Amino acid sequence: MAAPEAGDRGDLLLGSRDLGEAQVEHTDRLRRRLFQREDAAVGRQPRACEDRRVPTAVDTLAPLVTTAFERVPGHLDTATAGLPPRATLAALHAALADWGAGTLDALGFDADVARCRAAFAVLAGVPEDSVAIGSQVSAFAGVVAASLPAGAQVLCAEGDFTSVLWPFLVQGRGVTVRTVALEDVPEAIDARTDLVAVSSVMSADGRVADLDALAASAAHHGARVFLDATQGCGWQELGGARFDYVAVGAYKWLLSPRGTALWAVRPDALSELVPQAAGWYAGEHPWESCYGAPLRLATGARRLDVSPAWLCWAGAAPALELLVACGVPAIAAHDLALADRLRAGLGEPEPALRGPIVVTQRADAAQRLAAAGVRAAVRAGRVRLACHLTTTAADVDRALEALARSA
Repeated sequence: MAAPEAGDRGDLLLGSRDLGEAQVEHTDRLRRRLFQREDAAVGRQPRACEDRRVPTAVDTLAPLVTTAFERVPGHLDTATAGLPPRATLAALHAALADWGAGTLDALGFDADVARCRAAFAVLAGVPEDSVAIGSQVSAFAGVVAASLPAGAQVLCAEGDFTSVLWPFLVQGRGVTVRTVALEDVPEAIDARTDLVAVSSVMSADGRVADLDALAASAAHHGARVFLDATQGCGWQELGGARFDYVAVGAYKWLLSPRGTALWAVRPDALSELVPQAAGWYAGEHPWESCYGAPLRLATGARRLDVSPAWLCWAGAAPALELLVACGVPAIAAHDLALADRLRAGLGEPEPALRGPIVVTQRADAAQRLAAAGVRAAVRAGRVRLACHLTTTAADVDRALEALARSA
């Protein structure tokens, strides 16, 4: 039984061409599709093709967002869970209806996975054929951790998310984990370091890792890097191809259903990994490897795939494509400007590396925000607010007004 062609439900694969050229072409194709939907939604005549090739998407971000999302006032909690686009909700409802009617097209979900793989490659800055899928970042980290040689030395950031730390701490076998402040990670890498496992953005307080310094230091000392970009991918320029492993939970800044995660693995690092969770979907031809020996894994990163939660991936595909259409630079400019506005209003100092997450320890902040209809989170004893694509200046000002009363 043959799987459907990827083009049957999206025609969005990048192919094997040069990464930069392919990403530009792929991004333009996605933007054209979103512009067509936007034009149709507002009854506007389609714009000329040449007008749709906007490298930064700055001029088109606002109308895309207005068309793509239901307005949810006061939502400043993308760092917990991002708001889904309308297209994601529609895809989920359609899949649920098919399930309820007993008409799910199991093979058809392969095209959704392929769309996600292609869009993630653009967002993370990695080759498409280096991308594998799963459901949780901790499982990805576990594969890397279990593949380390006995006695390996791992460097991590103090206070990082436990899904990055625990898979390495639990290893035994002489594997040692050393932690330093996030800002000190690049300088702490030395000849003894086998692997650096760190988040690109800290979940607890939004501090941003210096990715350029991290990549340079790791390359100088020959250390591999496992980068958890869950709190970065979608707004942060990752340049993921310079890291050995880039893992992302897609339910935050990638606006996808929880249970979708992706990671990119460089070919030279792939050869060191044992696909601990290998199953039928890790096969070269998954629908032909459902039963029996011998082992016939995919030759590339897909050997690390785990069987997709079908409905989740149906919802993730339009979300990731929307982010590509908007463009990471434009999203970053939007997110960071709002976070700057929020930070300035709170009187918080500007960090060395700006990010869209702002934390405050003001008394009764959580209660005040909730009473004002602002959705935020409490992490590590501080209120955490996050600005993303759906955030507006009105949302930020609502939060500032509520917190001003608690000062």
